[in-house]
Amino acid sequence: MRRANRSSRDISAVAFVLALLCAGTGLARADEAADASGASLQARYVQLREQLANNQFRRPLYLESSESQSEVAGDLYALVGSPFESAATSLGVAGDWCDILILHINNKGCRVTAANQGTVLSLWIGAHHQQALADASQVDFAYRVAAASAKYLQIALSAGAGPMDTRDYRMTLEAIPVEGGKTFIHLRYSYGYGNFGRLAMQTYFATLARNKVGFTVVGVQPDGERRYIGGMRGLVERNAMRYYAAIEAYLGAQSTSPQARFEKRIQDWFAMIELYPRQLHEVEQGEYLEMKRMENLRKQAGPA
Repeated sequence: MRRANRSSRDISAVAFVLALLCAGTGLARADEAADASGASLQARYVQLREQLANNQFRRPLYLESSESQSEVAGDLYALVGSPFESAATSLGVAGDWCDILILHINNKGCRVTAANQGTVLSLWIGAHHQQALADASQVDFAYRVAAASAKYLQIALSAGAGPMDTRDYRMTLEAIPVEGGKTFIHLRYSYGYGNFGRLAMQTYFATLARNKVGFTVVGVQPDGERRYIGGMRGLVERNAMRYYAAIEAYLGAQSTSPQARFEKRIQDWFAMIELYPRQLHEVEQGEYLEMKRMENLRKQAGPA
């Protein structure tokens, strides 16, 4: 009997050690994956240095987009002035992402909840004007810190379905520290759409959005003015820029007092958007600020 008990204890001890070794191996692999991703982003930073220094945006920014039969995506790379440590601290918190996303003119409300599968970030997407949440479309994003180390951060938000037959929403943010105490980020924003969604978008581009464009230059008009991409790529480029402006405005306000941060964020977001009126101007400053103040009061009041 004693031998049997000893054997059982020995087996348990061996199993425990193996579990620790496997856990350590998993952590090591995760660290290796983060290092590899960080190195890849570092290489992209080196590759884009010339474009970051000289571009139409007049700031260290590079934007590209792509479109397939059923998906559109925008990739934005930029240098932000916040040190990596402070940027990663803010960007690694789900609640902070609600404060970031709500700066977008079309986002009416945001709430973070815990679910069985993890953290869910519910976003209400609507019109350019003040709107009740009941009249906006709710999109539930799964929020995940995909990687976090001293030299690399990756945040992933994903949603299976959105308004007008859109689906497979993905927003991924990568960040690494670079020289000068700055942070290099890569923001990828994409979503898919079905046949109904494609038809709805075609109607939108033929009517309300017939004059809306993105940032990619596709030619020159007879008067010498640049001709910009339109359609789905133009749309995803505009939204990528709006979310980038939200990240910049949020991080830029972190050094101010907590009482002053919200007002600085909305002021800075609008000022950045107005640098590109051809693509991004929708409403006047007073209307945007008043709308966001009302939405913030609604958020502070909590669920109805």
